[in-house]
Amino acid sequence: MKAARLEKRELKRDRKNDKREQKARDKAARRPLDRRTVMIVILSAVAVTLYSVAVPVHVALYASPVPVMMLLAAVAVAAALVGVKYPNLAIIMFTVAAVLIPLTISRDAAVQAPWPWSVPMLITFAVAVAALTFQHGWRHGLIMLGSGTASGLVASIMLPTVPSANSLIVTTSVVGGIYLIAVLLAGRLRLGDELTRQRAHTAEEQARRELVEERTRIARELHDVVAHSMSVIQVQASTARYRLPDLPADVATEFDDLAATARSSLTEMRRLLGVLRTEDQSAELTPQQGIGDIPALVDSIRRAGVDVGLELVTADVTAAPGSVQIAAFRIVQEALSNAVRHAPGSRVSVSVRTDDTTIRLRVHNSTATDEAAGSSGAAQSAGHGLRGMRERVALVDGTLEAGPGADGGWTVAAVLPWVSKQESM
Repeated sequence: MKAARLEKRELKRDRKNDKREQKARDKAARRPLDRRTVMIVILSAVAVTLYSVAVPVHVALYASPVPVMMLLAAVAVAAALVGVKYPNLAIIMFTVAAVLIPLTISRDAAVQAPWPWSVPMLITFAVAVAALTFQHGWRHGLIMLGSGTASGLVASIMLPTVPSANSLIVTTSVVGGIYLIAVLLAGRLRLGDELTRQRAHTAEEQARRELVEERTRIARELHDVVAHSMSVIQVQASTARYRLPDLPADVATEFDDLAATARSSLTEMRRLLGVLRTEDQSAELTPQQGIGDIPALVDSIRRAGVDVGLELVTADVTAAPGSVQIAAFRIVQEALSNAVRHAPGSRVSVSVRTDDTTIRLRVHNSTATDEAAGSSGAAQSAGHGLRGMRERVALVDGTLEAGPGADGGWTVAAVLPWVSKQESM
């Protein structure tokens, strides 16, 4: 019951982690808001507002001709909107309008109001500079700022009798400040876009790495267990007529057919492994470790200066499936690695007991210091080692218990059956 509860708790944690990772990938991969569409909507509203204000102001305060002012004001306020797609055309449009609009005034009326830049035209100028900076970068914004400022100077030179100094200074200062703010904001937005793309790229790489790791694990299990078993079947079937000379002819033919089928299956298995493995991976040609290799593993840990005790009570397990042998070795290996890494200085005890149907493993570290005890359980429960051990145990229908002990240490206990319930009955 305790093992089942631990298993259920671990599965729930894995599902939460998977959902959290998937949510992060979806958020990173989600396309950012289309700023061009938003910019067009905002600039359209601003253009309509400025146009409805600029025409009456210039007609009432500057005595500009209504038809001419309606045309030039439309060109001026539309420049920022056109600049979303055609920045160079927008610069030309605004510059022409900014030169001609001050020349349409009545000289007597201009003395009573700011000239050559009226308040609506100043706002239009600032909007155009900010829009080009946001959409196309600081260079286009600077060109718009320079050309607009030059158009005001040209108008002042053409009508030197009209006061213009105050308007030119105020307009240049205000629009210049807005340009600097727009440059900073545009840089911040571009940095945000780059971070978003980087997150999406990182999520894709993480998903790809997890896929490669999963495929590698599957390929390893196929190579270590299934392919090895098929090879044994092929060899036994091929040599049956020589090892058993009294075999009837039809039985020998049947063994030959089994050997041919096994060879064909091995060929297909190699093709499958070639698909699962990536280009930088190759099949492991060394024999996989089993229960008989656990003493050598413990000796290697002892040579590293760790106090490890081994209790090995084994029956004849040569008939145990390769998957169970590999799982037993890997579980002991991972448990020892975790004990060395997370509880340095502690004594580790390893117990391996086998009978005719089951392999029982127990690895326990008695933590030597309070500091090591604090790091042992937290670190091992949060890592991927425990998850890997559970996966190996699940593959052979075994059970695994892992948790802190009464002495403040950590215990990993596994039971690996290698005879099915039907066979044992």
